[in-house]
Amino acid sequence: RLATRPNNWDYWIDTTTNDMKKLLAITAFAVMAMTAGAQSLNKMTWFNEPASYDIKGNTLVMDVPGHCDYWRISHYGFTVDDAPFYYATYGGEFEAKVKISGDYKVRFDQAGLMIRIDKENWLKAGIEYVDGKYNLSTVVTHHTSDWSVIALDRSVDHVWIKAVRRLDAIEIFYSFDDKTYTMMRNCWMQDNTPVQVGLATACPDGEGFKAKFEGFQVKHLPDQRRLEWLKAHADN
Repeated sequence: RLATRPNNWDYWIDTTTNDMKKLLAITAFAVMAMTAGAQSLNKMTWFNEPASYDIKGNTLVMDVPGHCDYWRISHYGFTVDDAPFYYATYGGEFEAKVKISGDYKVRFDQAGLMIRIDKENWLKAGIEYVDGKYNLSTVVTHHTSDWSVIALDRSVDHVWIKAVRRLDAIEIFYSFDDKTYTMMRNCWMQDNTPVQVGLATACPDGEGFKAKFEGFQVKHLPDQRRLEWLKAHADN
């Protein structure tokens, strides 16, 4: 019995060690999977990259260049597509959210969330400074641009903007506390088409200002049509 004990002991040690290795491997994989699902600002892409900006963690501070904007044709008769936009590409349905603040100075200084298919199909929503007042502003473009505003009766330090893409529509919401959200726009956007989702600024009339984006995140939503199909065929 004494002669066989070391062999049994060695077997137990080897088995326990292998089990621990498997457990550690599974834990590491789970952590990597959760991390991979988070939006990293360092892995996004610039369109019209500004000369000066800083990324720390999930915060982007940008020196917005002067005389840049997004607009197509209507009312003014010109088209501009030259303001900074920092984005990642997503397919399907999702919820995107970001906290926005800025040192707005002159008319039309703005910062917000942008969703873009191409140069003729996009929307931007956020804060826009017009004639000394803060406005919740949305521009929706399908070949030509439109503009809707909600004038605020006071200045605000920050605002959260949230966009929810479902089927062929995008709902835009705003909040001042990241708890209570109010809808500010509902618009059409082509479904089943990948879109660029990210952080946009513009300074059409001024020489530039500083904008700050915090906590940007994009959460995947299950496809609405697929959920309805699954419900309809639940008994099959």
